[in-house]
Amino acid sequence: MFERLGRSLSEVMTRRSKASGKSGKARGRKVAAKRGTAPVSHRRSSGNDQKIEIARLARERDEAVEQQAATVDVLTLLSRATFDLQSVLDKVAESAARLCNAEMAGITREHEGAYYYASVYNYPSHLHEFMRNARHERTRGSVTGRALLEGKTVHVHDVTRDSEYTMQDFAQKVGIRTALGVPLLRDGVAIGVIVLARRQVRPFNEREIELVRTFAAQAVIAIENARLLNELRESLQQQTATSEMLKVISASPGQLEPVFQAMLENAVHICRASFGNLLLYEGDSFRHVALHNAPEAWIANSNAIRLLPVVRRASFTA
Repeated sequence: MFERLGRSLSEVMTRRSKASGKSGKARGRKVAAKRGTAPVSHRRSSGNDQKIEIARLARERDEAVEQQAATVDVLTLLSRATFDLQSVLDKVAESAARLCNAEMAGITREHEGAYYYASVYNYPSHLHEFMRNARHERTRGSVTGRALLEGKTVHVHDVTRDSEYTMQDFAQKVGIRTALGVPLLRDGVAIGVIVLARRQVRPFNEREIELVRTFAAQAVIAIENARLLNELRESLQQQTATSEMLKVISASPGQLEPVFQAMLENAVHICRASFGNLLLYEGDSFRHVALHNAPEAWIANSNAIRLLPVVRRASFTA
Protein backbone atom coordinates (compact mmCIF):
# COMPACT_ATOMS: atom_id res chain seq x y z
CA MET A 1 0.00 0.00 0.00
CA PHE A 2 2.74 2.40 0.92
CA GLU A 3 4.41 1.54 -2.32
CA ARG A 4 1.26 2.41 -4.34
CA LEU A 5 0.80 5.67 -2.38
CA GLY A 6 4.42 6.66 -3.12
CA ARG A 7 3.92 6.06 -6.87
CA SER A 8 0.71 8.18 -6.82
CA LEU A 9 2.39 11.10 -5.09
CA SER A 10 5.29 10.83 -7.53
CA GLU A 11 2.93 10.95 -10.52
CA VAL A 12 1.08 13.98 -9.06
CA MET A 13 4.34 15.89 -8.47
CA THR A 14 5.51 15.03 -11.98
CA ARG A 15 2.26 16.34 -13.52
CA ARG A 16 2.41 19.53 -11.44
CA SER A 17 6.04 20.08 -12.41
CA LYS A 18 5.19 19.72 -16.08
CA ALA A 19 2.19 22.04 -15.76
CA SER A 20 4.26 24.54 -13.86
CA GLY A 21 6.94 24.37 -16.52
CA LYS A 22 4.45 24.99 -19.29
CA SER A 23 2.86 27.88 -17.36
CA GLY A 24 6.26 29.40 -16.65
CA LYS A 25 7.21 29.14 -20.29
CA ALA A 26 3.94 30.77 -21.28
CA ARG A 27 4.46 33.58 -18.76
CA GLY A 28 8.03 33.94 -19.96
CA ARG A 29 6.87 34.26 -23.54
CA LYS A 30 4.31 36.91 -22.52
CA VAL A 31 6.86 38.85 -20.51
CA ALA A 32 9.36 38.53 -23.33
CA ALA A 33 6.72 39.71 -25.76
CA LYS A 34 5.97 42.71 -23.56
CA ARG A 35 9.62 43.44 -23.13
CA GLY A 36 10.11 43.14 -26.85
CA THR A 37 7.34 45.59 -27.87
CA ALA A 38 7.97 48.37 -25.32
CA PRO A 39 11.47 49.34 -26.53
CA VAL A 40 10.27 49.52 -30.18
CA SER A 41 7.49 51.96 -29.28
CA HIS A 42 9.88 54.01 -27.20
CA ARG A 43 12.41 54.11 -29.99
CA ARG A 44 9.75 55.30 -32.47
CA SER A 45 8.58 58.08 -30.12
CA SER A 46 12.14 59.17 -29.47
CA GLY A 47 12.88 59.18 -33.21
CA ASN A 48 9.87 61.40 -33.93
CA ASP A 49 10.88 63.83 -31.19
CA GLN A 50 14.35 64.05 -32.65
CA LYS A 51 12.98 64.77 -36.12
CA ILE A 52 10.73 67.54 -34.74
CA GLU A 53 13.64 69.07 -32.85
CA ILE A 54 15.92 68.90 -35.89
CA ALA A 55 13.25 70.56 -38.03
CA ARG A 56 12.80 73.32 -35.44
CA LEU A 57 16.54 73.98 -35.23
CA ALA A 58 16.83 74.00 -39.01
CA ARG A 59 13.97 76.51 -39.25
CA GLU A 60 15.56 78.77 -36.64
CA ARG A 61 18.90 78.50 -38.43
CA ASP A 62 17.33 79.49 -41.77
CA GLU A 63 15.52 82.42 -40.15
CA ALA A 64 18.75 83.61 -38.51
CA VAL A 65 20.65 83.36 -41.81
CA GLU A 66 17.91 85.28 -43.64
CA GLN A 67 17.81 87.94 -40.93
CA GLN A 68 21.59 88.30 -41.04
CA ALA A 69 21.50 88.63 -44.83
CA ALA A 70 18.86 91.37 -44.60
CA THR A 71 20.94 93.21 -42.00
CA VAL A 72 24.01 93.00 -44.23
CA ASP A 73 22.01 94.44 -47.13
CA VAL A 74 20.96 97.44 -45.05
CA LEU A 75 24.46 98.00 -43.65
CA THR A 76 25.89 97.80 -47.18
CA LEU A 77 23.56 100.60 -48.28
CA LEU A 78 24.53 102.63 -45.21
CA SER A 79 28.25 102.26 -45.94
CA ARG A 80 28.10 103.41 -49.55
CA ALA A 81 29.75 106.69 -50.40
CA THR A 82 26.71 107.73 -52.46
CA PHE A 83 24.35 107.37 -49.51
CA ASP A 84 20.69 107.34 -50.52
CA LEU A 85 18.27 107.50 -47.58
CA GLN A 86 15.24 106.52 -49.65
CA SER A 87 16.91 103.29 -50.78
CA VAL A 88 17.75 102.38 -47.19
CA LEU A 89 14.21 103.04 -45.91
CA ASP A 90 12.72 101.01 -48.78
CA LYS A 91 15.05 98.10 -48.01
CA VAL A 92 14.24 98.25 -44.28
CA ALA A 93 10.48 98.20 -44.95
CA GLU A 94 10.78 95.33 -47.41
CA SER A 95 13.03 93.23 -45.14
CA ALA A 96 10.82 93.77 -42.09
CA ALA A 97 7.69 92.70 -43.96
CA ARG A 98 9.33 89.65 -45.54
CA LEU A 99 11.00 88.32 -42.38
CA CYS A 100 7.99 88.96 -40.13
CA ASN A 101 5.40 87.47 -42.51
CA ALA A 102 3.53 90.76 -42.99
CA GLU A 103 1.74 91.55 -46.24
CA MET A 104 2.51 95.27 -46.03
CA ALA A 105 4.98 97.64 -44.38
CA GLY A 106 5.76 101.32 -44.32
CA ILE A 107 7.86 103.97 -42.58
CA THR A 108 6.46 107.35 -41.57
CA ARG A 109 8.51 110.51 -41.00
CA GLU A 110 7.77 114.01 -39.79
CA HIS A 111 6.96 116.76 -42.29
CA GLU A 112 5.67 120.20 -41.30
CA GLY A 113 4.28 119.11 -37.96
CA ALA A 114 2.60 115.90 -39.13
CA TYR A 115 3.75 112.43 -40.12
CA TYR A 116 3.49 110.91 -43.59
CA TYR A 117 4.62 107.67 -45.20
CA ALA A 118 8.13 108.14 -46.57
CA SER A 119 8.34 104.51 -47.71
CA VAL A 120 5.68 101.91 -48.51
CA TYR A 121 6.08 98.23 -49.35
CA ASN A 122 3.56 95.94 -51.05
CA TYR A 123 0.58 98.22 -50.55
CA PRO A 124 -1.80 98.28 -53.56
CA SER A 125 -0.14 100.44 -56.22
CA HIS A 126 -3.26 102.48 -56.87
CA LEU A 127 -3.22 103.54 -53.20
CA HIS A 128 0.38 104.76 -53.05
CA GLU A 129 -0.60 108.39 -53.62
CA PHE A 130 -3.35 108.09 -51.04
CA MET A 131 -0.91 106.48 -48.59
CA ARG A 132 1.72 109.19 -48.97
CA ASN A 133 -0.86 111.96 -48.48
CA ALA A 134 -2.50 110.36 -45.43
CA ARG A 135 -1.80 112.61 -42.45
CA HIS A 136 -0.88 111.06 -39.09
CA GLU A 137 -0.59 113.01 -35.85
CA ARG A 138 0.42 112.22 -32.27
CA THR A 139 -2.98 110.90 -31.26
CA ARG A 140 -4.40 107.52 -30.28
CA GLY A 141 -6.53 107.36 -33.41
CA SER A 142 -3.93 105.51 -35.49
CA VAL A 143 -1.16 102.99 -34.91
CA THR A 144 1.42 105.54 -36.06
CA GLY A 145 0.00 108.28 -33.87
CA ARG A 146 -0.22 106.01 -30.83
CA ALA A 147 3.38 104.81 -31.23
CA LEU A 148 4.54 108.43 -31.55
CA LEU A 149 2.51 109.51 -28.54
CA GLU A 150 3.62 106.68 -26.25
CA GLY A 151 7.13 106.25 -27.62
CA LYS A 152 6.80 102.47 -27.49
CA THR A 153 5.59 99.52 -29.55
CA VAL A 154 1.87 99.42 -30.35
CA HIS A 155 0.28 96.11 -31.32
CA VAL A 156 -3.37 96.14 -32.45
CA HIS A 157 -4.65 92.60 -33.00
CA ASP A 158 -7.77 93.75 -34.88
CA VAL A 159 -8.20 97.39 -35.88
CA THR A 160 -11.93 96.89 -36.48
CA ARG A 161 -12.40 96.04 -32.80
CA ASP A 162 -10.18 98.80 -31.41
CA SER A 163 -12.44 101.53 -30.01
CA GLU A 164 -9.64 104.15 -30.12
CA TYR A 165 -8.71 103.50 -33.74
CA THR A 166 -10.38 106.26 -35.78
CA MET A 167 -8.83 105.60 -39.21
CA GLN A 168 -11.30 102.89 -40.18
CA ASP A 169 -11.74 104.31 -43.71
CA PHE A 170 -7.97 104.20 -44.17
CA ALA A 171 -7.78 100.63 -42.87
CA GLN A 172 -10.66 99.51 -45.06
CA LYS A 173 -9.17 101.01 -48.23
CA VAL A 174 -5.75 99.52 -47.59
CA GLY A 175 -7.04 96.22 -46.21
CA ILE A 176 -5.55 96.23 -42.69
CA ARG A 177 -6.75 94.01 -39.83
CA THR A 178 -3.69 93.39 -37.63
CA ALA A 179 -1.16 96.21 -37.28
CA LEU A 180 2.15 96.68 -35.51
CA GLY A 181 3.81 100.05 -34.96
CA VAL A 182 7.38 100.43 -33.65
CA PRO A 183 8.67 103.99 -33.07
CA LEU A 184 11.97 105.18 -34.50
CA LEU A 185 13.63 106.51 -31.35
CA ARG A 186 16.48 109.00 -31.39
CA ASP A 187 17.65 109.99 -27.90
CA GLY A 188 14.36 108.67 -26.55
CA VAL A 189 12.23 110.82 -28.87
CA ALA A 190 10.13 109.27 -31.64
CA ILE A 191 11.04 110.70 -35.05
CA GLY A 192 8.95 108.26 -37.08
CA VAL A 193 7.31 104.84 -37.01
CA ILE A 194 7.79 101.58 -38.89
CA VAL A 195 4.38 99.97 -39.43
CA LEU A 196 3.66 96.35 -40.41
CA ALA A 197 0.18 95.18 -41.40
CA ARG A 198 -1.63 91.93 -42.08
CA ARG A 199 -4.86 91.48 -43.98
CA GLN A 200 -6.10 88.81 -41.57
CA VAL A 201 -6.42 88.87 -37.79
CA ARG A 202 -3.08 87.25 -37.01
CA PRO A 203 -1.10 88.86 -34.18
CA PHE A 204 2.68 89.10 -34.34
CA ASN A 205 4.74 86.94 -32.01
CA GLU A 206 7.52 88.18 -29.72
CA ARG A 207 10.31 87.13 -32.07
CA GLU A 208 8.77 89.12 -34.92
CA ILE A 209 8.21 92.18 -32.72
CA GLU A 210 11.81 92.13 -31.53
CA LEU A 211 12.99 91.80 -35.11
CA VAL A 212 11.00 94.89 -36.14
CA ARG A 213 12.65 96.80 -33.29
CA THR A 214 16.01 95.88 -34.81
CA PHE A 215 14.96 97.22 -38.20
CA ALA A 216 13.61 100.39 -36.54
CA ALA A 217 17.06 100.97 -35.02
CA GLN A 218 18.63 100.58 -38.47
CA ALA A 219 16.19 103.11 -39.92
CA VAL A 220 17.16 105.60 -37.19
CA ILE A 221 20.84 105.13 -38.05
CA ALA A 222 20.06 105.80 -41.72
CA ILE A 223 18.05 108.95 -40.94
CA GLU A 224 20.72 110.23 -38.58
CA ASN A 225 23.46 109.57 -41.15
CA ALA A 226 21.47 111.45 -43.77
CA ARG A 227 21.01 114.40 -41.42
CA LEU A 228 24.71 114.54 -40.57
CA LEU A 229 25.70 114.27 -44.23
CA ASN A 230 23.32 117.08 -45.16
CA GLU A 231 24.73 119.27 -42.40
CA LEU A 232 28.25 118.49 -43.59
CA ARG A 233 27.36 119.31 -47.21
CA GLU A 234 25.73 122.58 -46.18
CA SER A 235 28.75 123.52 -44.10
CA LEU A 236 31.10 122.75 -47.00
CA GLN A 237 28.90 124.75 -49.37
CA GLN A 238 28.96 127.75 -47.06
CA GLN A 239 32.72 127.55 -46.67
CA THR A 240 33.15 127.21 -50.44
CA ALA A 241 30.84 130.18 -51.05
CA THR A 242 32.78 132.31 -48.54
CA SER A 243 36.05 131.33 -50.20
CA GLU A 244 34.73 132.23 -53.65
CA MET A 245 33.45 135.55 -52.33
CA LEU A 246 36.86 136.43 -50.94
CA LYS A 247 38.45 135.55 -54.28
CA VAL A 248 36.04 137.83 -56.16
CA ILE A 249 36.57 140.67 -53.71
CA SER A 250 40.34 140.40 -53.97
CA ALA A 251 40.19 140.20 -57.78
CA SER A 252 37.84 143.18 -58.16
CA PRO A 253 39.07 146.00 -55.99
CA GLY A 254 36.65 148.93 -56.09
CA GLN A 255 34.07 147.02 -58.21
CA LEU A 256 30.82 146.11 -56.57
CA GLU A 257 28.93 144.48 -59.46
CA PRO A 258 31.07 141.27 -59.63
CA VAL A 259 30.86 140.94 -55.85
CA PHE A 260 27.07 141.35 -55.87
CA GLN A 261 26.73 138.81 -58.68
CA ALA A 262 28.90 136.23 -56.90
CA MET A 263 26.96 136.76 -53.65
CA LEU A 264 23.64 136.21 -55.40
CA GLU A 265 24.74 133.12 -57.32
CA ASN A 266 26.07 131.48 -54.16
CA ALA A 267 22.90 132.35 -52.22
CA VAL A 268 20.67 130.84 -54.92
CA HIS A 269 22.79 127.70 -55.01
CA ILE A 270 22.98 127.18 -51.24
CA CYS A 271 19.26 127.85 -50.72
CA ARG A 272 18.29 125.66 -53.70
CA ALA A 273 16.28 128.53 -55.17
CA SER A 274 15.15 128.74 -58.80
CA PHE A 275 16.45 132.27 -59.33
CA GLY A 276 17.29 135.40 -57.38
CA ASN A 277 17.75 139.14 -57.58
CA LEU A 278 19.72 141.55 -55.47
CA LEU A 279 18.58 145.09 -54.91
CA LEU A 280 20.56 148.07 -53.67
CA TYR A 281 18.95 150.84 -51.68
CA GLU A 282 19.92 154.23 -53.07
CA GLY A 283 18.36 157.49 -52.01
CA ASP A 284 14.69 156.79 -51.45
CA SER A 285 14.30 153.72 -53.69
CA PHE A 286 15.78 150.36 -54.67
CA ARG A 287 17.44 149.32 -57.90
CA HIS A 288 18.46 145.91 -59.26
CA VAL A 289 22.21 145.37 -59.12
CA ALA A 290 22.33 141.60 -59.80
CA LEU A 291 20.16 138.88 -61.31
CA HIS A 292 20.74 135.15 -61.49
CA ASN A 293 18.82 132.60 -63.55
CA ALA A 294 15.76 134.84 -63.69
CA PRO A 295 13.16 134.18 -66.43
CA GLU A 296 13.13 136.56 -69.38
CA ALA A 297 9.60 137.73 -68.66
CA TRP A 298 10.49 138.51 -65.06
CA ILE A 299 13.59 140.48 -66.16
CA ALA A 300 11.57 142.50 -68.67
CA ASN A 301 8.89 143.27 -66.12
CA SER A 302 11.38 144.28 -63.42
CA ASN A 303 13.17 146.62 -65.83
CA ALA A 304 9.92 148.24 -66.92
CA ILE A 305 8.61 148.89 -63.44
CA ARG A 306 10.42 151.31 -61.21
CA LEU A 307 10.40 150.22 -57.62
CA LEU A 308 8.44 152.47 -55.33
CA PRO A 309 10.44 154.70 -53.04
CA VAL A 310 10.73 153.80 -49.41
CA VAL A 311 8.22 155.66 -47.27
CA ARG A 312 9.88 156.94 -44.15
CA ARG A 313 7.77 157.10 -41.00
CA ALA A 314 7.72 160.49 -39.35
CA SER A 315 9.06 160.53 -35.84
CA PHE A 316 7.67 162.73 -33.11
CA THR A 317 9.16 163.73 -29.84
CA ALA A 318 7.09 164.67 -26.83
